[in-house]
Amino acid sequence: MSPSPLLERSLRSVWHPCTQMKQHETLPLVPILRGEGPWLIDDRGRRLLDGVSSWWVNLFGHCNPRINAALREQLETLEHVMLAGFTHEPVVELSERLAALTGHRLGHAFYASDGASATEIALKMSAHYWRNAGRSEKSRFVSLAGSYHGETVGALAVTDVAIFRDAYAPLVRAGTTVPTPDARLAGPGEAAADVACRAAAALEAHLAEHHAQTAALIVEPLVQGASGMVMYDPEYLRLARELCDRYEVHLVADEIAVGCGRTGTFFACEQAGIWPDFLCLSKGISGGYLPLSLVLSTDAIFAAFYDDSATRGFLHSHSYTGNPLACRAALATLDIFEQDDVLAANRLLARQLGDAIRARFDGHAQIRHLRQRGMIVAFDVDTERADFSRRFFAAGLDHGVLLRPIGNSVYFMPPYVIDTDGIRHLVDGAAAALAAALA
Repeated sequence: MSPSPLLERSLRSVWHPCTQMKQHETLPLVPILRGEGPWLIDDRGRRLLDGVSSWWVNLFGHCNPRINAALREQLETLEHVMLAGFTHEPVVELSERLAALTGHRLGHAFYASDGASATEIALKMSAHYWRNAGRSEKSRFVSLAGSYHGETVGALAVTDVAIFRDAYAPLVRAGTTVPTPDARLAGPGEAAADVACRAAAALEAHLAEHHAQTAALIVEPLVQGASGMVMYDPEYLRLARELCDRYEVHLVADEIAVGCGRTGTFFACEQAGIWPDFLCLSKGISGGYLPLSLVLSTDAIFAAFYDDSATRGFLHSHSYTGNPLACRAALATLDIFEQDDVLAANRLLARQLGDAIRARFDGHAQIRHLRQRGMIVAFDVDTERADFSRRFFAAGLDHGVLLRPIGNSVYFMPPYVIDTDGIRHLVDGAAAALAAALA
C-alpha cells in the first residue's frame, strides 16, 4: 500500500508530541479522517476503538451531537474576547457551576488552556499567597515520587518522571519528592490503606522539618497517571489534608486527568471526603473538544490577593484565558453529566469494563497488579522486551483498538459512551495485542 499523502505531509511539517520522530521510519503515523462516538476512522477506513480517550480528554465520544450544537450556537454569538477587563456569559456560568459542584468550598476559577499551565498557576498562586501573607520564605514545593504535573519548566519542578525531567534539569528549580502511596508496594499482610499510612508518615516527617519553607504539597488524587496508572487508597488524601492543615502548607489537587468522573466521583478528592486549597482541571472538562484548563481556589486564597496594590494581585495571564467556545463546550459537558446522570451510569459501566478485563486477563502468567479505580483499569506486564509498548500499540491498531501502554503498564480509559459491544471489542483487541507483543 502506498504511503498516505497526509502522512508524508505531516512528517515533513509537524513535530509530533511525546515522540522520537525517527521511530516513524518503522512505526507509521495513523492519519485519522473522522470520529464517531468512541470510534476513530483512519484513511484506510479502519475503525479504531479509542481506548485511551485520545490522551484522557474525550468523555462523551467524538463528534458528540449535543456538544456540537452548543458550539455552533456559540460560534454565532461570540468566539473570543480577552478576559482582562471584560467578561462573558459562558465563563461566568461555568465558574458558578464548578464552584457549586464543590459545595462552594472552592471558587474564583482562574483559566488557562492546558494542564501544565494550570499547575503553573496553582504553584505561583501558592507562593504568591505566602508572600502576600508576609511569609515569602515559604516557596518550596513537595510532590509524590512518580508524580507528573506537566512539562513546562515550573511544572517539571514537581514532576518525577525522569524521561520528561532529566534533560531540562539545569532549567528546573527542583522540588522535593516524598514516598508514593502506590498500593502495589503493599507487603505481606498489608492493605492499600497501610501503604497510604506509611507514605503519610514520611510526609509528616518531611513537613515537621521543612514546613517553614514549604508552600504546597501537590498530588494527583487516587491515580498517578503518567507513571503507569499508580493507584492508592483515599486514606492518603485524608492524612495529607490533616498534615497540610497542621503545618500550614497548601494542598494542591491535580485533577487534570482524574477529575470529571474518571475515578467514579466528579472530583477524585470527594472519595476521601476532603477538599484541597487549589484544584486543577483540564482534559475532560471540555469534553475533549477544545483546550481549556482552570484552577479553583478557596475564598481565603482569593482574599489574600484582593488589595489596592497591583503587586499583590495575581497578574498571570494567557491570551485565550476563558475562551467562550471552550467554556461553552465545558458547559455542554456539564449538561450531559446532569441530564444523563452520568456518574450513576458510569458505576454500572465501570463494573462491566472491569469484569470483562478481569475475565480475560486475571491469571495470565505475565500479568501483575490488575487494578481499577472507576473508569480506569490497568495491569502491569512482566516482560523484558524493551519495545513492548511500541509492539503492543502497533498490534492493537491491527486489531482495531487504540491503546498506548506506559512502559509495561497497559491501561484502559475509554469514553463514557462505550457500550457492551465496544467493551468486548476493546478487550478482544487488547488480548490479541498482548499476545502479539509478547510473541
